[in-house]
Amino acid sequence: MKTIFRTMLIAGAVVMAAGCGSNTKKAEAQPEAVVETVPTVSVVQVSKREVPQIATYTSTVQPYVKNNIVPQAGGRITKINVEIGDFVTKGQVLAEMDKTSLLQAQLQLQNKEVELQRLKSLYEAGGLSKSDLDAVELQYNVAKTQVDNLIENTTLLSPIDGVITARNYDAGDMYAMSAPIYTVEQIKPVKLLVAISESDYTKVKKGDSVEIAADALPGTKFYGKVGKIYPTIDPATRTFTVEVVVDNNYSTLRPGMFARVIVDFGSNNNVVIPDVAVVKQQGSGERFVYVLNADGTVTYTKVVLGRRMGTEYEVLEGLSDGDRIVTGGQIRLKAGIQVTVNEYVKYEHIQKSGQ
Repeated sequence: MKTIFRTMLIAGAVVMAAGCGSNTKKAEAQPEAVVETVPTVSVVQVSKREVPQIATYTSTVQPYVKNNIVPQAGGRITKINVEIGDFVTKGQVLAEMDKTSLLQAQLQLQNKEVELQRLKSLYEAGGLSKSDLDAVELQYNVAKTQVDNLIENTTLLSPIDGVITARNYDAGDMYAMSAPIYTVEQIKPVKLLVAISESDYTKVKKGDSVEIAADALPGTKFYGKVGKIYPTIDPATRTFTVEVVVDNNYSTLRPGMFARVIVDFGSNNNVVIPDVAVVKQQGSGERFVYVLNADGTVTYTKVVLGRRMGTEYEVLEGLSDGDRIVTGGQIRLKAGIQVTVNEYVKYEHIQKSGQ
């Protein structure tokens, strides 16, 4: 009897243990409730301010005028008077060509002049018709023009004040008309050609002042003026060309130097935002910001950005003066979500903005 009772007790204990184990497994299998937290964000209040519209363009220094010195016909070069790097003045003799043809032409001109004077006397005495005199006078004028051309192409003068930048022949060489004898460049002043966006076409005026900086001359600033505004737009680049002229009185800027032209277009009164507020849309070039609404939700707002100034952007479209935008915590946000604002960060940034 005792044995049977003991057996029943053991069996009951096993059943109870099994029942407890089953309840434990059921309790473990139940998932815990997920509590969603409201994202905490940093917010700044934006405002309008004057934004300098300063643009920098790259260019290359060019001579204001460039002349190739070439005679009209071939011949032997008898004198080379200047070298590369020499500064020359307008009218200075640079080179001389063989004068044999010139001397012959001058002799023929002298003979024609003597003949013309004789026939004029004969005409005045009534021994020659007017038409005959005119024919001889025409021959004389043709010969004189030929001599003048030969003089110009035998004694080669500099047409400008400038510097010699190329010499391709030596004295004694035959000029073959394949390259100029000299190249003379005017570098007082110099010019720079700048390609500016067509959106700024109405902002540029002839005579506007600009600043120039050359990489080869660090720390030195130059100032020039808009000399020409080309009247057409390049359809490929959507730009127009502006010619900037720099006096360059000390010949410091040299043709070929890489330079930056800084143009001040004035200022615009626009909203300015910190760059950390800008969210780039994946797969496109569009930019967005999260705007905090009065009810504590956020709106995903597209913005059109203007100039970048260090860690700030100018906003051309999309925001208004006084808007509150998110500058931290955007990774957890989506349009319409409720957020909690970190008031300290908001207050700190507003204080800085007001300075």
